[in-house]
Amino acid sequence: MSEVICLAAAISSLTGAVAAIFKVWQWVRRLQEGQKCLLRAQMLHTYYKHKEEETIRQYEFENFTACYQAYKAMGGNSFIEKVFEEVSDWEVET
Repeated sequence: MSEVICLAAAISSLTGAVAAIFKVWQWVRRLQEGQKCLLRAQMLHTYYKHKEEETIRQYEFENFTACYQAYKAMGGNSFIEKVFEEVSDWEVET
């Protein structure tokens, strides 16, 4: 009988641990989606700021590239890929 109680306690503990891990995983996913959103907004802000002249300062381009790489690593979509390709063709001012 005591083995049954121990097994029930172990299953209960395991269930609690799995539930806690799932909650953390959900929180991490929401945080990652928020970060992707911020990266996308930053890249689009830079894009529309310089779109007419098709020139970009070197430090802005370096930041844009870093944002793009992080965005893609998080599973970002192809829309930003097209924007990045366009910005890559612009003149970079030093």
